[in-house]
Amino acid sequence: MTVRVLLIDDHTLFRSGVRQLLQRQSDMEVVAEAADGVEGVKRAKACNPDVILLDLNMPGLSGLDTLQLLVQEVPDAAVVMLTVSEEADELAEALHRGAMGFLVKNIEVDALVAAVHKAALGEPVIADSMTAKLVARFRVQGQAPQAGAGASERLTPREREIAACLAHGESNKEIARSLDVSESTVKIHVQNILKKLNLSSRVQVAVYAVEHGLADHG
Repeated sequence: MTVRVLLIDDHTLFRSGVRQLLQRQSDMEVVAEAADGVEGVKRAKACNPDVILLDLNMPGLSGLDTLQLLVQEVPDAAVVMLTVSEEADELAEALHRGAMGFLVKNIEVDALVAAVHKAALGEPVIADSMTAKLVARFRVQGQAPQAGAGASERLTPREREIAACLAHGESNKEIARSLDVSESTVKIHVQNILKKLNLSSRVQVAVYAVEHGLADHG
């Protein structure tokens, strides 16, 4: 399957570099580009990409506002923030607004390609450094109670383990390997977690896990 990608970034040179990088992959195609949020939403509606790489800081419509529109207008697309920002508050807000991931622009080439593939499969992609900052943010603000405060009444021990894996951006295959279970079993657990917590996406589970102290489980 060819992954169709839309780039939204106000820096022409950066877009050109990312486009050339992704176009080298035999299973990726950059179907459109946009230099601002308004144009980006129009292009997204016109070409229905699988993955949208979105800058956070742009003139006019902000990256976060653009994200919110994209989630509403093209809900089947996975939106991944690709930015220079390493602020935990912006990461948290992006995830709450529906971003599938948050990556920083100093990412290695192979890691970016892998992240696009994972996002296309509906799996969250968050830079390791950002996950650590998000955990620290909630701890400092006193928003991360010990694992089990509320969550333990709804999730089984295995589900808490899987929620922690999701918080670290692991795919179903990676979770299955680390827990020595089948991928189908992982999928069932993820669906049970979503239902019990009344959430709609893996990213929301990841945020929940961080906020409730489950990211360090086990």
